[in-house]
Amino acid sequence: MPMHQMWSTMPLGMLLVWLLLIVVVVASIILLVRGLQGRARSKQGEGRAGALQTLEERFARGEIDATEFEERRRVLRS
Repeated sequence: MPMHQMWSTMPLGMLLVWLLLIVVVVASIILLVRGLQGRARSKQGEGRAGALQTLEERFARGEIDATEFEERRRVLRS
């Protein structure tokens, strides 16, 4: 059976099912990629905030002096 006849005899419902399947797969991939990008951005922000919090805790416990605290904080903020 030639290809043009096969397409003309394919039921419309089957064609719609395949189109729907393709749309769902593409949408899922897009949402997955966007979600991963958002997580990566939020982890970057959390990393600096977490490091600053750890630095403040070390200063509060007396593990580092004021000079070292200020130097490290300046580095983290730059």
